[in-house]
Amino acid sequence: MSTDPLVSGIVIFLNAEQYIEEAIASVFAQTHRDWELLLVDDGSTDRSTAIAKRYAQEYSGRIRYIEHEGHANRGMSASRNLGIRHASGQYIGFLDADDVWLPDKLEEQLAIFARFPRAGMVYGWTLIWHSWTKRLEDQELDRFYDLGVEPDTLVPPPKLLPQLLENKAQTPTTCNALLRADVFKEIGGFEESFRGMYEDQVFFAKVHLNTPVYVADRCWAKYRQHADSCSAGDEDLNRYYESRRPFLSWVESYVRHSGCRDVEVWRVIRRELWTCEHPFLSARVERCRAALSGIRNSFRL
Repeated sequence: MSTDPLVSGIVIFLNAEQYIEEAIASVFAQTHRDWELLLVDDGSTDRSTAIAKRYAQEYSGRIRYIEHEGHANRGMSASRNLGIRHASGQYIGFLDADDVWLPDKLEEQLAIFARFPRAGMVYGWTLIWHSWTKRLEDQELDRFYDLGVEPDTLVPPPKLLPQLLENKAQTPTTCNALLRADVFKEIGGFEESFRGMYEDQVFFAKVHLNTPVYVADRCWAKYRQHADSCSAGDEDLNRYYESRRPFLSWVESYVRHSGCRDVEVWRVIRRELWTCEHPFLSARVERCRAALSGIRNSFRL
């Protein structure tokens, strides 16, 4: 491995003793070998701290253990930023401790960057992974979301931002995306006021507004679904929109200060904010639209 590896992989973890070794193994399984791995501890109290330190000691030329001062719990955004500050690679990829990379991820994504040097980020399909439990009923739940755009395309900014805000198609996942390190210098890192929910979408909103993104027709990661994951939560409509409103308000402020005047971006921002303010009325409107669409389709038959 070179002194300055081409890729820095960043695994943030908090009490992840059940999964972290599988995540690390998926990095070792990469067909591209010029990487370093930064294990960022967000104040774990279980065995995951000892596991990470053991790997860092055993593979000291390739893996580093990092923690916040005083072994503090600072949240997901601050932990990702800590890893970014210590990264030395030209490209940076993230892997949460309960997810896994597929073996060709780095090799294939680096090849895309070589073909499309204007791209600031590359991502593709992410497997929504239930079958890790080995239970037959969970194997039937594995799925992919639609990419929402023509695959194998370099998408200019800010075309992907409305799709991210609407949340109706596959958006970048931290375990799937690979970014040029200079993107972080241009737009900054993760917003540390978002400790958990929406921390990734806030960052990807910044990316979509500022740099071209290549969306590939390939799957490079498995996004584990379980009750303890950050995305698993209450389905109650009010609670959903309460957690979503700060994200949308932040995006509105960021887009305004950026000077973006894209009509579609602003249309979606205003509609999504209105939905947050009137969740039940919005749900009724959507039901009415669906009913009208069904009636129109019946007349066409």
